[in-house]
Amino acid sequence: MDTSTFEERRLIAKTIAGPMHSGLRHDSAHKHVAGSADYIDDIPEPAGTLHAALGLTDRAHAEILSMDLSAVEAYPGVVLVLTAGDIPHNDISPSHLDDEPVLAETKVEFHGQAAFAVIAETRDAARRAARLARIDYRDLPHVTDVAEAKAAGQPLVTKPLTLSRGDAAAALETAPQRLKGQMRIGGQEHFYLESHIAFAIPGEDDEITVWSSTQHPSEVQHMVAHGLGVPSNAVTVQVRRMGGGFGGKETQGNQFAVLAAVAAKRLKRPVKLRPDRDEDMAGTGKRHDFLLDYEVGFDETGRIEAVSANYAARCGYSSDLSGPVTDRALFHADSSYYYPHVRLTSEPLKTNTVSNTAYRGFGGPQGMVGGERIIEEIAYALSKDPLEIRKRNFYGDETDGRNVTPYHQTVTDNIIARLVGELEASADYQARRAAILDFNRTSRVIRKGIALTPVKFGISFTMTAFNQAGALVHVYQDGSIHLNHGGTEMGQGLYTKVAQVLADSFQVDIDRVKITATTTAKVPNTSATAASSGSDLNGMAAYDAARQIKDRLIAFAAERWQTTPEAVRFVPNHVQIGEELVPFPDFIKLAYFARIQLSAAGFYKTPKIHWDRNTGRGMPFYYFAYGASCSEVSIDTLTGEYMVDRVDVLHDVGKSLNPAIDIGQVEGAFVQGMGWLTTEELWWDAKGRLRTHAPSTYKIPLASDRPKIFNVKLADWNENAEMTIGRSKAVGEPPFMLPISVLEAISMAVASVADYRECPRLDTPATPERVLMAVERLRGARG
Repeated sequence: MDTSTFEERRLIAKTIAGPMHSGLRHDSAHKHVAGSADYIDDIPEPAGTLHAALGLTDRAHAEILSMDLSAVEAYPGVVLVLTAGDIPHNDISPSHLDDEPVLAETKVEFHGQAAFAVIAETRDAARRAARLARIDYRDLPHVTDVAEAKAAGQPLVTKPLTLSRGDAAAALETAPQRLKGQMRIGGQEHFYLESHIAFAIPGEDDEITVWSSTQHPSEVQHMVAHGLGVPSNAVTVQVRRMGGGFGGKETQGNQFAVLAAVAAKRLKRPVKLRPDRDEDMAGTGKRHDFLLDYEVGFDETGRIEAVSANYAARCGYSSDLSGPVTDRALFHADSSYYYPHVRLTSEPLKTNTVSNTAYRGFGGPQGMVGGERIIEEIAYALSKDPLEIRKRNFYGDETDGRNVTPYHQTVTDNIIARLVGELEASADYQARRAAILDFNRTSRVIRKGIALTPVKFGISFTMTAFNQAGALVHVYQDGSIHLNHGGTEMGQGLYTKVAQVLADSFQVDIDRVKITATTTAKVPNTSATAASSGSDLNGMAAYDAARQIKDRLIAFAAERWQTTPEAVRFVPNHVQIGEELVPFPDFIKLAYFARIQLSAAGFYKTPKIHWDRNTGRGMPFYYFAYGASCSEVSIDTLTGEYMVDRVDVLHDVGKSLNPAIDIGQVEGAFVQGMGWLTTEELWWDAKGRLRTHAPSTYKIPLASDRPKIFNVKLADWNENAEMTIGRSKAVGEPPFMLPISVLEAISMAVASVADYRECPRLDTPATPERVLMAVERLRGARG
């Protein structure tokens, strides 16, 4: 025992390193920079490791008449070729509709769909052999474009949703003013730095361990078990970190994991499967692109009276997550605005393209950009500043009754007016807008635009059952702490934040907490790290585990020291019992010898939420996260090229768990969202081939594309009204929608060539080509 005096210990125990709400660096940041962070492809390969490659089809829609794989099998180094008949259960549909085969068997549904897998001694041999197959097809008609799918009456991949309140049709008829329009909202490739990868190592009997780059280890576990025809307890899935995910690794890793596992069990050798960038981009799902048809009724001041809108989505050949994605698009079609009468419908259309999937925002960005287009239309129709129309239509509160969403949830935490007002002042919006109007009157080639747009984003999985999490915490005899939970780390800092929660709970330095790889063997039945809920769910689960251990320790201390539980306190790196201050490691050793359980499984489920999809009513979101951004751009009216000159952001993360990480998340989300809205264009040719399948043809933002002036601030005056971990709010997805202000600013610059008399109606992505065409169209209309 430490024999120093109480006063000496009190001075030692002033602070801890890395508690909640401190700006601690990401736990692996130095490893990312140095290149020493281990990913799955860095794991030393056991002796006998084999490598797999996919055999891809080259038709968009066709029957497979025959498949000659003799040359594939004969290639030097090839050990096995798998086809659909070799998979005990040939389906990996996350929606359990049996519409997503691991390998195509009799029909090809999109160009690049895998029909077989080659397992060889080397990755090079597997890839070369995969190109030698001879497949005979009977071509079938194919549809790749969402508008063509809608016109052709393509089937839906899942049941659509309708959200309705009031009588939108009647209110549109009686509205003083009315307009309708259409907007194409583009998709987006995830472009994570680490492509998909699975590494399967067979064990005894039916056991297998799979290292998978996935956001959803439990689903991979379920799919591998299903594919092998074994119970889930035979499969262990492990994830230490991913090199990015953004939703693209929520369901899309299933195929790679199942194939690697089936081959490993069959050959009794480890098998690794890693597609290259082209194969990954061509064969995995993307953000859904939408065709939005909208109609709005409003009065002479711009106050909205009714909205009717249909969101048709290119979903691809199977359901995947298209149901909940298109649902969330409708949940956010109101953006930050109250619609007195509203009817919103989704149309998840089947197309002969890779099945689209989750992507940061999960349909919310597409819904929100549609809502902002409606505001923009009204502003140009009335010759008003769009910000004025935005503020006129913001959600209100219980005093005015303008606080009920189209899905009948009451907005009780509305801070959007304050956020926008503060940003309008701090960004000097009004003066800058006036200066831009003056500039555009005299500039012949360069035109400028400025826009200030809000964000209101619902936090929770809309599938209520997914809003749960577990954590496992061990405290060892030396006072070190082992942390494991169901969340996965994809660079967003989740591991760091949850470790901070644990360090804060025990009041110890964060370097005493060991962060360990996510594994289904420790925490079962986990939800995907998605829906911006990772910190909310796993942080609370870890907190619950710490609470259980602390309750036992307090009871032990009260009994041993013959005092009351209230006299026992955890203070920085010590436990205070009355007037005695005991170093944490010493206290834990005493508890161990007193046979106190120093381990706990924590659990958390989000309260209050409920949702009935059949009636379109409920409280699907525990709370809302808010934000606002002001963007200024310059465009060249001769080329359509543009620059983002300045961006100011004020974003609400409640009482931030880690301000440094949260600001990084806001900045990263903004640039990624800006890429979605401006440069990242997906393009399929007439044969149904994705032609933007590599960095040479698909343009993500570069460092030179970031805003020239980029001011990001957290709304540190707000904390979550709900009982979240540390009163924080989610930060993963909400800031992705902040760069809608960039699109709106570009739109204003384009509108200037026709004296702002007409809404430019820019589709997304607003590439320089689209900007130039809009400029020419408005010039023609003016003439």
